[in-house]
Amino acid sequence: MESMLNKLKSTVTKVTADVTSAVMGNPVTREFDVGRHIASGGNGLAWKIFNGTKKSTKQEVAVFVFDKKLIDKYQKFEKDQILDSLKRGVQQLTRLRHPRLLTVQHPLEESRDCLAFCTEPVFASLANVLGNWENLPSSISPDIKDYKLYDVETKYGLLQVSEGLSFLHSSVKMVHGNVTPENIILNKSGAWKIMGFDFCVSSSNPSEQEPKFPCKEWDPNLPSLCLPNPEYLAPEYILSVSCETASDMYSLGAVMYAVFNQGRPIFEVNKQDIYKSFSRQLDQLSRLGSSSLTSIPEEVREHVKLLLNVTPTVRPDADQMTKIPFFDDVGAVTLQYFDTLFQRDNLQKSQFFKGLPKVLPKLPKRVIVQRILPCLTSEFVNPDMVPFVLPNVLLIAEECTKEEYVKLILPDLGPVFKQQEPIQASNMILLIFLQKMDLLLTKTPPDEIKNSVLPMVYRALEAPSIQIQELCLNIIPTFANLIDYPSMKNALIPRIKNACLQTSSLAVRVNSLVCLGKILEYLDKWFVLDDILPFLQQIPSKEPAVLMGILGIYKCTFTHKKLGITKEQLAGKVLPHLIPLSIENNLNLNQFSSFIAVIKEMLSRLESEHRTKLEQLHIMQEQQRSLDIGNQMSASEETKVTHSGSQQIDKVFNNIGADLLSGGESENREDGLQGKQKRGPLTLEEKQKLAKEQEQAQKLKSQQPLKPQVHTPIAPVKQTKDLTDTLMENMSSLSSLSVSTPKISASSTFTSIPSTGLSMMFSTPIDNTKRNLTNGLNANMGFQPSGFNMPVNPNQNFFSGTSTAGVTTMTLGAPPTMSNFSPLSIPPASVKPAQQRPTDMSALNNLFGPQKPKVSMNQLSQQKPNQWLNQFAPPQGSPGMGGAAMGTQVNVMGQAAFGMQSNPFFNPQNFAQPPPTTMTSSSSASNDLKDLFG
Repeated sequence: MESMLNKLKSTVTKVTADVTSAVMGNPVTREFDVGRHIASGGNGLAWKIFNGTKKSTKQEVAVFVFDKKLIDKYQKFEKDQILDSLKRGVQQLTRLRHPRLLTVQHPLEESRDCLAFCTEPVFASLANVLGNWENLPSSISPDIKDYKLYDVETKYGLLQVSEGLSFLHSSVKMVHGNVTPENIILNKSGAWKIMGFDFCVSSSNPSEQEPKFPCKEWDPNLPSLCLPNPEYLAPEYILSVSCETASDMYSLGAVMYAVFNQGRPIFEVNKQDIYKSFSRQLDQLSRLGSSSLTSIPEEVREHVKLLLNVTPTVRPDADQMTKIPFFDDVGAVTLQYFDTLFQRDNLQKSQFFKGLPKVLPKLPKRVIVQRILPCLTSEFVNPDMVPFVLPNVLLIAEECTKEEYVKLILPDLGPVFKQQEPIQASNMILLIFLQKMDLLLTKTPPDEIKNSVLPMVYRALEAPSIQIQELCLNIIPTFANLIDYPSMKNALIPRIKNACLQTSSLAVRVNSLVCLGKILEYLDKWFVLDDILPFLQQIPSKEPAVLMGILGIYKCTFTHKKLGITKEQLAGKVLPHLIPLSIENNLNLNQFSSFIAVIKEMLSRLESEHRTKLEQLHIMQEQQRSLDIGNQMSASEETKVTHSGSQQIDKVFNNIGADLLSGGESENREDGLQGKQKRGPLTLEEKQKLAKEQEQAQKLKSQQPLKPQVHTPIAPVKQTKDLTDTLMENMSSLSSLSVSTPKISASSTFTSIPSTGLSMMFSTPIDNTKRNLTNGLNANMGFQPSGFNMPVNPNQNFFSGTSTAGVTTMTLGAPPTMSNFSPLSIPPASVKPAQQRPTDMSALNNLFGPQKPKVSMNQLSQQKPNQWLNQFAPPQGSPGMGGAAMGTQVNVMGQAAFGMQSNPFFNPQNFAQPPPTTMTSSSSASNDLKDLFG
């Protein structure tokens, strides 16, 4: 690596030293910066050609330098002759101005070490291109080493030389005298230019029709730089010491031969014996046949043979050569027209530029870039010509690499992007750019896209021309992937929406919707849901094309994998918008079917997603409920207080049963069990009870929930008044009734729900300040064992009153011997109940269904109270019952007997409360209550 760096450093140092020494002290360096050595040219390739720039304008030039060290070997008078010849040639070139002659930018300057002058930018001499690399730097540029002339370049180059000679011969009346490849320069654009007027001869009588050109005799003693190149010199120079315009035409024929023969001249000349060589050459030329010109193209072979003719008068003149069919080539003519473009008016230019796209594909890329592109971009200063020039420039840009585009084309396109005057030309420019937008976005750097290209697109969307808006909307989807997301979201989409809402053109509105639909995939989901979909509801028109565009956007969003519409959006915004649109009168059958198909698909997904969600929630709730039941039934949770309403009821009933069975003990069985657990280990009975409860809980988990049976009502259901609040107030006042309460009538009627087989009332003094009603019950209620009586009025049905579906009115009668109705009356063992006649139970059969066998009242009177209740109770252990310790009879009684909210017909004011009495329970009554409450 270090050796390579050192080698590079030494090369750069050597080149810098060469340049410095070549032009040191020359006045040219005051105005121009001299660059690297690129080529050589002039007679004997004596002139070194360097790159250069003008200091004041930064204009690119070529600096020709003749180093006087090359002639150090000559004597002083020879040096003076050489310098005089070189100076004469440059001075003559500086005075002449023609497109086919090399243009001098700065005249010749002489210093002690060199001669120097500046010209237009130069690529190389024709001799360098043909392989003669004399006086070039040691490291020859690959551009020159690998340069190959195309046919169109050769044809047009030779045509340019012919035109230059025609100018000299006809207009200037001058013979060049040394037309050779060394004196033909290829400028940076590839044009062939003539230089080297060191031996030019002007006419001695320019005013006369027949010019005469004096000629000097060949002096072999002069240095070679003081003599023309004999290999391209006409024979009459040497043999007859005469020259004329035809002598230059011979030199042109020799140059054409060398061009087609890889740079080798037709004859090799011995400079030591020049006369003998020319005599032999003259004989060969007189016998020159087509076999000697095989390397020359057939269509120009005869013309070259004429140019090399021994007789000068037979040779074609320069003007005739410019008109031969060989130069009548499409590419050559096109290049020739470009060279004369400045002479044409706008109409001629526009016609030429319109036909140019057909010619460009036939030309080599180098020719297009070097020769045609600079001419085209120079026309951008003419605003009227830009619409005709721009398509050709963009066509060339397609064939260029990104680097070439950025370097050669983009700098000239910058002002065109912003051109807005004249309006007609500006609109055409927008159309052309929009058609080539993919090219621009692909090859233009990102910064320039933001600064130049996208603003032009935005301007097109806001243009007054409907055609431009339509085209812009049609092509935006083709390059949407090349636009960065912030620009699309904040600048492009808002302008598309404005174009859709504000336009009066249906085509623009429809194209706006189609454009949005095509670029949805480049947007994110939430931007579409929050910005695009609400915009659809703002579109005022209801034409079928607009409606189908709206439907297309909805469908694209709905079906796209990345986007999608949430079910909340579907239910709340999309479907309420689409369904009214689907029944617009303008839609035909197919369009309506499209709407309905999309709506059905949306509804189907909405149903599927929401059903799945609800099913998952249901499963989670069931799992949580099962977990709660398991926790309630576990031994560890049995000692804890639960806040569930059903568990509170179970606790109340447990307390009630325990109080009744223990004869007024203050603690229920659960509290006793807790006390036992605190006092010592569980007994065998208690463990068996816990095991049964766990088994019961397990059964509850495994059983399916009961479904209520549907009964057909016999009569219309009468709406009843909700007396729950009245019930709550009356229950709270039961304990405060005085002893002097009036007696109730002989029969007392109340209403019960079907699931309640018997209506009961318990009364005890209760402290009002400590009353706690839960679901209509007094949780602190205590029961004193008193008489239990269930008399029946023999003159009245056991169930009577107005019967409605699911509701039965029951009448209980008191025996004649009792003056007061006790809430819990149980007759003594010695008192027998009055004889009852059998009661018709058909109402109960209708009420509770056919699942129980019919039972007569005589049978009921012989049963125990709890056995009577069991006729209508569901089987023990059914799901949905109260606590496991209570048994099913208590739940079957229902809440109505205790003032629950489910019985709106209960009215405790129909019952009188007697003074509390103390009655000793008989053993049979105690057993009955035990069976009743578990």
